[in-house]
Amino acid sequence: MTSRGMKRIFVLLLALVSVVKPAWSALKPGDLATDFTAQASLAGNEFNFSLAEALKRGPVVLYFYPAAFTEGCTIEAHNFAEATDAFAALGATVIGVSKDNIETLKRFSVSECRNKFAVAADKDGKITKAYKASLMGGLLGVADRTSYVITPDYRILFTYSALDPNGHVDKTMAAVRNWRLGHPAK
Repeated sequence: MTSRGMKRIFVLLLALVSVVKPAWSALKPGDLATDFTAQASLAGNEFNFSLAEALKRGPVVLYFYPAAFTEGCTIEAHNFAEATDAFAALGATVIGVSKDNIETLKRFSVSECRNKFAVAADKDGKITKAYKASLMGGLLGVADRTSYVITPDYRILFTYSALDPNGHVDKTMAAVRNWRLGHPAK
């Protein structure tokens, strides 16, 4: 198949996603977040990320992305890397999740996440499924581009889903700031 034919198929798939996406919509504000532990990498160093442990320190910005080293996911990782210090100043932890393996994520955490925040491997898709973040309900085998803000009481505060990688940082940052106004740091 020619590259032009592949582009047409991709455009058709994106159009289909926009039509059927409501059937697979993400968790809503007020829903309970599912606890998880996952193999993760920060600055190329592997560790076990625990949502429970992160929530003890404050809200968590959990974002799902389709695949490391793809154009949109690289843009999104750069955007989150630039904002990580501002999230930390608000007491929030940033964690990205994809179905990539840990070896890929070790490299991605260094080059694209710029050693600023962790990325977790969800190779079997259990986390993605629990958060209803599978693109086309899992038919394509990758995560959707969905961002959540989770409060320390395991509640979804904010949800944003858009294939465009821009906007995720600004919208989650605004949600964390607004939450922080009602919950000053101790």
